[in-house]
Amino acid sequence: MQLYNFFRSGTSHRLRIALNLKGLDYEYVAVDLRSEEHLDAAFRAVNPQALVPALVSESPEGDLTLIQSPAIIEWLEERYPTPALLPASAEDRARVRALAAIVGCDIHPINNRRILEYLRKTLGCDEAAVLAWCGTWIKAGFDALEALLAADKSRGEFCFGNAPTLADVYLIPQVESARRFNVDLSPYPNLLAVDAACGQLDAFCRAAPARQPDAPPSTA
Repeated sequence: MQLYNFFRSGTSHRLRIALNLKGLDYEYVAVDLRSEEHLDAAFRAVNPQALVPALVSESPEGDLTLIQSPAIIEWLEERYPTPALLPASAEDRARVRALAAIVGCDIHPINNRRILEYLRKTLGCDEAAVLAWCGTWIKAGFDALEALLAADKSRGEFCFGNAPTLADVYLIPQVESARRFNVDLSPYPNLLAVDAACGQLDAFCRAAPARQPDAPPSTA
């Protein structure tokens, strides 16, 4: 497998976690968003949407190129079902998917790089305004996540149960992003507890932005 990604991309980060949890090896192909390498024709040939991540899976029948991290992670879950990232029952799967969707649908899309670049370059927002924008939507999502985790009295160390699920795969990159955007995380003790539990697992540690080959030394 070849993973086209960028060290600081939240969607890339979540896919690295999923691949690591599944125990799958992949070739790391860096796409530098800082120099807008994702807009070059070479990468557009891989993903016409010009977004990371993209996963190329090689097979005797021909290469399969997958885009959009939710679709890729669902494919991984179906193609490599063990260890599972989703619970056994339909009701529990819906709960885990809902936790993941708060990040994947409601926080990340309006805080990703192209949105922030539009705020800066087209609307003329300064960095204080950009940080305020990011903080507003991260806090809105984290408020809901914190309340949901607090209400789940049977929850273990992770977002659901005692093993990482899709919800943790989505949450941890967003916590990293929140720290980068200077969001105060003290109101979220349950989220911080999950972050600490995930931080003890090699699959999450190896996926961290600072551990990637394209990360500058200053992030280590």
